[in-house]
Amino acid sequence: MILALLVGCSQGSWRTASRQPAGIAPDPASTPEPVVQVYGAPAWGWRGWFAIHTWIATKARNAPRYTVYEVVGWRQRAGLPVLRIEQDHPDRYWFGERPQLLLERRGAAAGELVEAIDVAARSYPWAHEYRVWPGPNSNTFPAWIGQQVPELGLELPLKAIGQGWVD
Repeated sequence: MILALLVGCSQGSWRTASRQPAGIAPDPASTPEPVVQVYGAPAWGWRGWFAIHTWIATKARNAPRYTVYEVVGWRQRAGLPVLRIEQDHPDRYWFGERPQLLLERRGAAAGELVEAIDVAARSYPWAHEYRVWPGPNSNTFPAWIGQQVPELGLELPLKAIGQGWVD
């Protein structure tokens, strides 16, 4: 019965779900200042009822693009690191779900954070590990960055299940 309910509430195929930019992030072409943003969006499918996926985006001073840092579990099945660090749109829909801006830092202080976040991300200890519960997962990563870069002032919402893995 519960399985039928969950399947019946499916959002369709993740392959066709929107991954378009949401228009939240400032355009890097007209925003010379450094930017740090943390986003969250409901997790795919029924998990989105109680959990979110979180990620971090940074843009250095005068950079033409954002760097997106996130952990994506299904990369593990393809033999790839679950930690993804790539030039990308910072505010893409998370497979049909509009992201919410959880934190934003701009200006000189953000410039210092951009480098600190990059250094911390590249030393993330679970870059090849993923478990939905209890972690490490996509929310463990930003929580860990928040511990390594306390001046970021990141506090994730309760729906960021897996953030406690780092404690």
